[in-house]
Amino acid sequence: MKKLTFFHGVVAAAILAFAASAMIAVLTPFIGVGSVIRLVIPAISLAYIVYLLRSSAERVGRITTLSLWGALAVTTWWLGLPLPFYVLVHVGAVWLVRSLYFYSGVFPALLDLGLSAISVSAFVWAISRTGSIFLAAWTFFLVQALFVAIPASIAKVKKTGQPPATDNEPFDRARRQADQALQQIFTQ
Repeated sequence: MKKLTFFHGVVAAAILAFAASAMIAVLTPFIGVGSVIRLVIPAISLAYIVYLLRSSAERVGRITTLSLWGALAVTTWWLGLPLPFYVLVHVGAVWLVRSLYFYSGVFPALLDLGLSAISVSAFVWAISRTGSIFLAAWTFFLVQALFVAIPASIAKVKKTGQPPATDNEPFDRARRQADQALQQIFTQ
């Protein structure tokens, strides 16, 4: 797996935005805009989650993650949540997948949650200014692409003038003495 870059995110944003706008344009005359939006959101969310899983070095739990996401998508569709909550559930699922597969700490996951909130705000701003699904979705995923700038973990690094404490001389000496004592016991 290649390490994700912002450029990968830009390409994914363009592809996902085109797919979303094309699906809405094609399906709206047949089933109405409300139903199409409730189909497009989980479809694009699933595509983005698959993209994230394919890009992650973590191999454990992928089928479980997709199964739980599917159960969540079906449940939210069945419950008929209001559209803002419906969107937030899917954005939250994407955030959770990224937090589980790309971060090893709470603070990076919280930064990613903030990034998700900014991306939803950017989507709302773009759709209200332009009225274009493509530009709004592209703006959303462009902001989401910034997640590569969040470090996987944030650990304090002590900067001292001494080398790191890897000198195990007392331990090594005690181990050698123990090995010698065991050799004496078994050779007698």
